[in-house]
Amino acid sequence: MPHSSQYYRDEWVTASFKPQREPMTPQQQFDELSFYTLEKREPEFIHQHAVDAFAAQQATSATKDITIIFALVGLYLAVEHNYTGRQVQRIHMQLAARRKQWPRPELPIERGNITVAEVLAAAPGEARDQAIHNWCASVWQPYQPSRELIQYLLRSELDIT
Repeated sequence: MPHSSQYYRDEWVTASFKPQREPMTPQQQFDELSFYTLEKREPEFIHQHAVDAFAAQQATSATKDITIIFALVGLYLAVEHNYTGRQVQRIHMQLAARRKQWPRPELPIERGNITVAEVLAAAPGEARDQAIHNWCASVWQPYQPSRELIQYLLRSELDIT
């Protein structure tokens, strides 16, 4: 009995063999989430919050200091002061114009109990947007030892309290 065939990812396979998709990496998951956040084109610019949460959660010893500091500034302002992504983006631009060297915050071992995969699994719309905000809070929590440093930088560079 012949098998029916279908085209799957540049190769012909038989219907009796169902190919398995490779699991997405966190970077691929973030890229997928970015399609969603950038497509929204809303004035709050929730994409910035996703960028900051992902950068802080995935940071390694090879990550640039500015990347980590900007991510933590964004998380602090979003979680503790309810800044929109657009407001955070403006703060990042102001900081970048004023300073060229950045301190190195300690990277916590655990960086939140919500992952980009869980955010991506939330239904698009209000549920996913809320998942992004929850993700930010989840990632910011383990960075609390860096809170005073972030407050100091914002106060000394931009007079933000």
